[in-house]
Amino acid sequence: MNSLNRLSEAIIFSLQDYINKRGFRALIHFELEGCYQKPIGKKIDYKQVNTQLLALGIDGELVAEYWSNQWEYVSIFNGQSPLKEAQNLHRAIYLLPKLFAEQGVTKTLIKPVVWAGDYGKLAAGCENIFSGEHRAVHIPNAVQINVSVQDLIGNNLLVSSSFAECLQQNFLRTSLACCLIYLPEEEAFERLALKSKYGLAEELCSPVDISGGHQGSIALYRDIGKHNQKMGVEPLIYDDKNNVIISENNWHKTSRIEHRLGASSEHYNPYLNVIFALLNVIDAIDDGEHNEHVKSEEYGQLPSSLHDQQHNAGAITLFANNDWFSRSIDKALSATNDQSENNTQTSTGQLLKDNYLKQFQRPGIIF
Repeated sequence: MNSLNRLSEAIIFSLQDYINKRGFRALIHFELEGCYQKPIGKKIDYKQVNTQLLALGIDGELVAEYWSNQWEYVSIFNGQSPLKEAQNLHRAIYLLPKLFAEQGVTKTLIKPVVWAGDYGKLAAGCENIFSGEHRAVHIPNAVQINVSVQDLIGNNLLVSSSFAECLQQNFLRTSLACCLIYLPEEEAFERLALKSKYGLAEELCSPVDISGGHQGSIALYRDIGKHNQKMGVEPLIYDDKNNVIISENNWHKTSRIEHRLGASSEHYNPYLNVIFALLNVIDAIDDGEHNEHVKSEEYGQLPSSLHDQQHNAGAITLFANNDWFSRSIDKALSATNDQSENNTQTSTGQLLKDNYLKQFQRPGIIF
């Protein structure tokens, strides 16, 4: 493990401790999309891969996704800590290409866009019926972070509309300056432009900017879900044909914030993204009653590149010039007496930020 991830692990451990001492517990779960290339006719046994993930101690499973040869890694709700969840995804990104290769997959694609990954055009007014038109569909792959908060006896704080909306507003407020954390390569910004640039608005549902509400890119789900379905429906009694005849609507367990702006990438750092999520949780716990309610449309458009474009700052500049991330880390570590000293007197938060930014430095030109 590199020094950046070791430092991140130590910070996550301290942030978890901070939240726990305040009488709460954060739950974070990832969903990661990707694709693969394989010989024609080759079938992939997801059950075998899931058995291997379980044996490796990874709390996640694979399911087939919407597009041809697209898959999704979905976190299993095993009560794991945010640190364990970061470790799960970090290991999955590394191991999935190896597990797929054992089944004959020639290439595993963990990247923001799979160009011409599928073909077809949806029929007018249809969500899943394709017309006879044959055109390339560039498949966007996302990383989603799901966040909820419990008290120490297991009650979900997001059942309260005031806390839930405060946490959502925090993510809306911090996501622009921190987009480098969840959009870690240039192609991630191509993913954001796919619908408008290639006329794929009907086929694709990926977000293009920072928005809130119920179905935005940073969505709050309480009793109603993404497709306006009831949340937390649990079957209780089935008939002889296995149809559900009695169910229970336990939405208190499943209320959550879904942060859907992230791009799938081999460069995606689960540790940094867990820190980002935990800092927003801490802000909601500590200062929720002081945060002003701001309309989500004021948060604006994400940048179009890692790098500055004319008069618009890129993701690197936005992150470098904003101190919320590093300052919030230092504030929490100071409260838990975990702020480390070093020879340069650089704070832990600034050290983590500087180390992450190093990987985006362009090589110098040697004359």
